[in-house]
Amino acid sequence: MGAARIRPSRGELFHTGEGRLSFPSAMARSLAKTTIKKYQSELEEERDRLVSVITEHEKEMEDARNSETAADRSSDPENADAGSMRLEYAKELSIERNAADLLHKVEHALRRIKSGDYGVCEVCGEAIPVARLEVLPYATMCVTCASKS
Repeated sequence: MGAARIRPSRGELFHTGEGRLSFPSAMARSLAKTTIKKYQSELEEERDRLVSVITEHEKEMEDARNSETAADRSSDPENADAGSMRLEYAKELSIERNAADLLHKVEHALRRIKSGDYGVCEVCGEAIPVARLEVLPYATMCVTCASKS
């Protein structure tokens, strides 16, 4: 026996009864050109920020590698500095990979704007609710499809 569903008003989230929150389908509609321009601007700014982050991390990693001493490169397990340096490299590499992944999503969303597909779910073809795009302007799937993937 499922819980009774009460249809939310426009713009509110509702519980699907399956442990998920969803947007009412009434919110899914075509985006106005001004709305698309707004998201395009936000995505372009985010792209520029991410390129800068990635470039800066690459420069910092190169500088750190160039300034290492032979002792820092030691494979001796007793060398705490080398272990600390490897941990720092791993952390920096993770940050760079996350930024690169997000950059890929942002660039994909910008390509969808140019092709006229922005705001349409890549899986089911339904409009992605504006409330979702406000949170994730690079979203390419509606909430339902994204929760299934």
